[in-house]
Formats: sequence, C-alpha cells, structure tokens
Amino acid sequence: MARQTASIQKAEASIYSYWFLVPAFFIFVIFFVIPTAISLYFSMTVWSFDSSTFCGFDNYKMFFSEYALTIGIKNTFIYAFLTSGSKVVLAFLIAVFLTGKIRTRNVLRSIVFFPNLVSTVAVGIAFKAILHPTKGYINQFINLFGLSSVDWLGNRSLALFSVAAVDIWKGLSIATVIYVAGIASIDHSYYEASSIDGASRWQTLRYVTIPLTAASRNTVIILSLIGGLRSFELIWTMTAGGPGFASDVMPSIIYKQYTQGFFGLSTAGNVILLVMISIVIFPLQKLLSKSEEAMR
Repeated sequence: MARQTASIQKAEASIYSYWFLVPAFFIFVIFFVIPTAISLYFSMTVWSFDSSTFCGFDNYKMFFSEYALTIGIKNTFIYAFLTSGSKVVLAFLIAVFLTGKIRTRNVLRSIVFFPNLVSTVAVGIAFKAILHPTKGYINQFINLFGLSSVDWLGNRSLALFSVAAVDIWKGLSIATVIYVAGIASIDHSYYEASSIDGASRWQTLRYVTIPLTAASRNTVIILSLIGGLRSFELIWTMTAGGPGFASDVMPSIIYKQYTQGFFGLSTAGNVILLVMISIVIFPLQKLLSKSEEAMR
C-alpha cells in the first residue's frame, strides 16, 4: 500500500511539473507554429489583402529560376560566413588583448563596446557618407598618397564586401564581450600550471585559453551566423541591394518583393530563408556541442 501511494505521488509530481510548460507551449504555438503554417500556405498562393489564388510551388520555382532572386541566396551565404568567421577570429584576439595586464583595459573595453550602442541604421548612414566615392573620408585619405578614389559601394565587385566590413566592425563589440566573459571565467590555476611547466604565451593561448573558451566561441559562431543570414538594415541603408543586384541578400530581396506587391513570392522567400537558417544552424549547433564536450 505504501509503495502504491509513493508511486501515485511520484506520478502526480511528474504531471505537476509538466504544467509549467503549458504557458510556454501556447506561446510557441501561437507566435511560431501557427504563423509558420499560415506563411507556408500563403507562399503557395498569389495573394493580396482581399483575395488569394492557390498556385502550388510556382513561387518557389520562380525564386530559383530568376537570377535577380537566386543571387540573394549566394550573397547571403557569402555575407554570413564572411562576417561570422571574421568576428570569431578578430573578437577573440581583441578579447585576449583586453584581458591582459594593461592599465587602460576598462577604458578600451568601453570603446570596443561602443558600436553596439549605436543604431544599425545610423551606422549604415554614417558609413555610406564615409565611403562616398568623392567626398568620403576614406577616399580623401587615399588621395593623400596619390592614389585614385575607390567606389566602395558603387562597384559591383566591392559593394557586398564593403558592407560586410562595416558589419564586422559593428558586430565585434558584442562578440568581444562574450569572449572577455569566457576568458575571465577561466580558473587562474590553469595559467599558473602552464607557467610552472615553462609554457610560452603561444602555448598557453593554444592549450589553455582556446580550449577553455569553446563555449564562448560556439556562442559567437551561432549568434553571428544567424545575424549574418538574416541581416537587412545595414545592407538596405548602405546600398539597398545595389548596384544592380550585387549586394542583394535574401531579406532585401524579400522586402523588395513586398514593396512591389508580389506578396506570395516574398512569403515564399521568407520560407526559403527559414529553411536556409535551419539547415545551417541546427546541424552546426549539434557539431559544436559535441566538440565542446570532447574538450572537457
């Protein structure tokens, strides 16, 4: 009888704990599952605000057949991996420097974090002026050495990379803060042990700092990659996807289709973007988690 009572109480306690998931479950269903299902349906229609006509996968076929649309997929991956990879490496090097024994490290940390406090749109407007082909400060500086001006945002080969460079500058702040927190959490006994063993600075960095900041590095990789895949404000402010389609990414193409009244096509683009992010992020997250566990 006592065993039966204990099992009943255990079952009730287990059921009771699941009730705490109900609010989160409803929020997830209402704000993610239902909108996703609705978007999936409308992506297979030609719709406006007062009518819709089912067209099957025609919107998807058009998205993958038109160069003006497919270029966005290519540019999105180039932009995302370029900005993410640069942030991972550069932010780590800056964080190592800022956690060293320097007197002004607190001031320098504030300076490094400053770009994160500025609106992305404001940054885009400022750098659009700075990179102006004739009046921009960068070209004026280049002219001092007798070199000709560069059309950073008007050149089809440079536009996407110019915006990516600005994105890297702005994104380094939060990535560096994450790394600084990771490095600061490392037990000093590891550094003392490496010093006693006669390890050089490079060896300490390689065998102590890098492995023990794996969690921070993985966080930076995931956040920066997601941010790169869905980046819109900076690109739209600086180039609006131009010149031509040279710097168009998926979010800017989706926005253009909405503004031109192709609602079904733009909804299909949103679904494609969601699938792209899911295909990249979920396997990568599992791989990074396994590598992090292996380092422990």
